[in-house]
Amino acid sequence: MKIINFGSLNIDYVYSVPHIVRPEETLSTIGFSQFCGGKGLNQSIAAARAGVTVFHAGRYGFDGDVLRDTLADSDVKLEHLRKSEVISGHAIIQVESSGQNSILITAGANHELTKEYIDEVLSAVEPGDILLTQNEVSNVDYIIRAGHEKNAVVAFNPSPITPELLEYPLELVDILILNEVEGSAICKDNNTETMLDSLIKMFPETEIVLTLGKAGGQHYAKGEKTRYNSVPATAVDTTGAGDTFCGYFLAGKVMGLHTDEILKRASTASSIAVSRAGASTSIPSIDEVLSRISNSLTEE
Repeated sequence: MKIINFGSLNIDYVYSVPHIVRPEETLSTIGFSQFCGGKGLNQSIAAARAGVTVFHAGRYGFDGDVLRDTLADSDVKLEHLRKSEVISGHAIIQVESSGQNSILITAGANHELTKEYIDEVLSAVEPGDILLTQNEVSNVDYIIRAGHEKNAVVAFNPSPITPELLEYPLELVDILILNEVEGSAICKDNNTETMLDSLIKMFPETEIVLTLGKAGGQHYAKGEKTRYNSVPATAVDTTGAGDTFCGYFLAGKVMGLHTDEILKRASTASSIAVSRAGASTSIPSIDEVLSRISNSLTEE
């Protein structure tokens, strides 16, 4: 069992700011850094560092060899990765002193995933493999349908929110991992206490993970709902936290772990990630996550 991730690849330009810039405001930055990111890259690296086999399917641009190298450094499999002649996807990220962020994304090569290329990658899918995607690449609706037809376990992280997203065949998704903003956009319920129930009514057969930041989150599968707590952390940069959680959660599914253990590992990994700057660079290894869990149990 493996993960195949049709995932975005971005070069992140990160600006430290006193606050997120407001309309008509010109703001001097405190600092600047450049990182490799994109939700797809981050999630592939997180799952690989969690200890499972991950194949990344996607495209990077003429300026993106560093993206390929970053995936390789984390032992992500690159057989399906392709280089394009256009610019790589990139993001402009503002991070304020509290750790909160604001992100602008340009798709670049991420929107060059054709149906022919998708079919080529899917020829390597075996029933039961996890097929992961986000909403930063092209032909997401086709990926979901084709993955379902291949009897893959289709996992979807519906970010960013776009008008097209609501037209996707979300009923074919097996695992839906989303935060409260994405949940509200899909089910039109802004109340985090009732949002999961609203999502369940729409997708009763889907496993759902609703992440709620510091409030932890909620999980649903096969008629059973579970709440889980977040792991306390001092936030430095929240950019890659959700991606880290997603990668670790799906890695736990591949390993066949109990849901409680999966959520504990994913939450711990996410808490470590927010305490560091950057996206992919902040993602911890499985050894670090297990050590943190062990130390927390000892302290209790």
